[in-house]
Amino acid sequence: MSNGYDETQDSVDLAPGDEHLEGGSLGERALGYVTGLGLAVLLTATSFFVAGTDLVWQPSIPVALVVLAIAQMGVHLVFFLHITTGPDNTNNVLALAFGVLIVLLVTGGSLWIMSHLNQNMMPMDQIMQMQR
Repeated sequence: MSNGYDETQDSVDLAPGDEHLEGGSLGERALGYVTGLGLAVLLTATSFFVAGTDLVWQPSIPVALVVLAIAQMGVHLVFFLHITTGPDNTNNVLALAFGVLIVLLVTGGSLWIMSHLNQNMMPMDQIMQMQR
């Protein structure tokens, strides 16, 4: 009697570098890391090229850098941190989401503080009177 669960489904959702879970050799695991390293270096070099050349339309440079940064994060998550959508990676995905939330809160709070910093400062004439 079948329970509807396909056992071959797990082997499809392995991250590069997780071949050891399916009996992969050291060479297969190393190839996953080398592929990730190559992609990371390529994306980094592309970012420097986009930022330092006049061949790219100037207003599109920030958008291109953001897209390349997101791709870089994806490469690191998949090839080095081995985060996939598999059932055994639920805790990893939740930890990643919590980390992203914390980074967003710290960044947003810092930007909010910096944008309101001028309003909260004492006027310059009062500062000058205090120094006399």
